[in-house]
Amino acid sequence: MTQVTRVVVTDLKRTQIVMYAGASGDYNPLHTDEPYATEIAGNPTVMAHGMLTMGLAGRVLTDWFGHENILRYRARFKAPVWPGDTLTVTANVTSMAEGRAEIALVAVNAAGTAVLTGTATALVTGETE
Repeated sequence: MTQVTRVVVTDLKRTQIVMYAGASGDYNPLHTDEPYATEIAGNPTVMAHGMLTMGLAGRVLTDWFGHENILRYRARFKAPVWPGDTLTVTANVTSMAEGRAEIALVAVNAAGTAVLTGTATALVTGETE
């Protein structure tokens, strides 16, 4: 298998964003304070943390290769993720060498806008081939 596409979150809840703020200690008002996010920052609402988005997208990698086999995972945040968003991740193996897979991935919202792009390196075992 060289490509996986999976919905990683349907209708992202504000509760998930607040729970992530608690787990990460990142209480930036852009993520947790509706009046600040809308009136001061000019956003339509609070936004998800980039690292929450990265973690959700990373599920595709860990489900495919296993947590223990992910050697490297990098991402760039391309657009905000809002409450209510559905995110779909497509991951492609771009090359294989010496038992390692190089993977490119992209997460898109329901409108098809890329919200995250990334790369990863994973060990390939007999179970993940």
